[in-house]
Amino acid sequence: MPTTPRGRDLIEGSFNFARRPGMLARLVAPGFGKILDRIDKALVSGSIAATLPDGSRRELGGRAPGFDCTVELRSWNALVRLASNGSVGWYQAWAAGEWWSPDPVPLFALFMQHAALLGDTARAKGPFRHALRLAHLVNRNTPSGARKNIAAHYDLGNDFYAAWLDPTMSYSSALAVGEDGLEAAQRRKWASLSERIGDAGSVLEIGCGWGALAAELAAQGRSVTAISLSEEQLDWARARHPGVDFRKQDYRDTAGTFDAIVSVEMVEALGREYWPTFMDCIARNLTPGGRAAIQFIAMRDDLFDAYASSADFIQAYVFPGGLLIRTSEFRALAEERGLAWTDQRDFGADYAATLLEWRRNFDKAAAEGRLPAGFDSEFCDLWRYYLMYCEGGFRGGGIDVHQVTLVKEGEK
Repeated sequence: MPTTPRGRDLIEGSFNFARRPGMLARLVAPGFGKILDRIDKALVSGSIAATLPDGSRRELGGRAPGFDCTVELRSWNALVRLASNGSVGWYQAWAAGEWWSPDPVPLFALFMQHAALLGDTARAKGPFRHALRLAHLVNRNTPSGARKNIAAHYDLGNDFYAAWLDPTMSYSSALAVGEDGLEAAQRRKWASLSERIGDAGSVLEIGCGWGALAAELAAQGRSVTAISLSEEQLDWARARHPGVDFRKQDYRDTAGTFDAIVSVEMVEALGREYWPTFMDCIARNLTPGGRAAIQFIAMRDDLFDAYASSADFIQAYVFPGGLLIRTSEFRALAEERGLAWTDQRDFGADYAATLLEWRRNFDKAAAEGRLPAGFDSEFCDLWRYYLMYCEGGFRGGGIDVHQVTLVKEGEK
């Protein structure tokens, strides 16, 4: 049994981000009543039934049908953290027991749905916004930083992920999640990506995870090279999928000639400054006329600037160095490099359904004692919150998942 809790790299990596409300936060944050008034005014649909620390009750919103939430504010510190440190502070308040809800997902969805109307009410502001931004910059995805960031999340242990992912070990959105289960929906996602690259004989997968998609493409008779920076994932993939050339390699160091490229939810780990480098990699490694099938998560365009100006809960606690994509900017980078942007498909509701299935699996594994030894209650609570937070984001429509095909100019 490990002598220290597993997952500490994520927990301890968050220490650079704001931790306590403190006197400065109280000075920066508006009064408690003003915070509640601003939230109430912004909610054009849905409602929050709030129990306040003094035992009184207040309903926020309630003007039109929407997401309905129940929240118990156990300390006014929770609102101070929210008003000064945004989603980072709101999680820290949850972890400190300063607020509670029987189901936080509708609350996260409600806040995401009304993000534009809420403005900076639920975002980090002033010196706290700058502090969060600086802490996030420490996790930049330089070549060495990328290895560290990938290890912190993906090298938590294959036994950990196997306890709650589907049998294919797919850690990305499934497609058309339905009664036939998550594994079938993951295979539909693979089929969609395979169709996008047509009859390509040679394929590069950038960010191959545990290798199941690469193995599926290889089983179709294709020559597949798959790259990752995660030692744990590569060990798993090599042991189970011998028909694929798995390499520990940074996308920036990849140089070859491929008929097609696939990449599934890898670009969110790059950071904005490396988006051009990623598109350079696609353009450099594709043959003329070749096709790249990309699946990516994007923040709604009108919310992106505020989102990118600081750091949120996910960047602080779950995916160090990450940043969701701005589709318009990402598309422009592709087209500047002679990569035609075609056949975009949006399926955010399927990601919400995927996250719900993961959370159910995680909770069942925890209840049955099937999570591997070493993960303490602090980490498990963080992980459960992460899955709920992301599900709410997709249900609220501020974030979405897409598949797109990029076609390189020229004839095969």
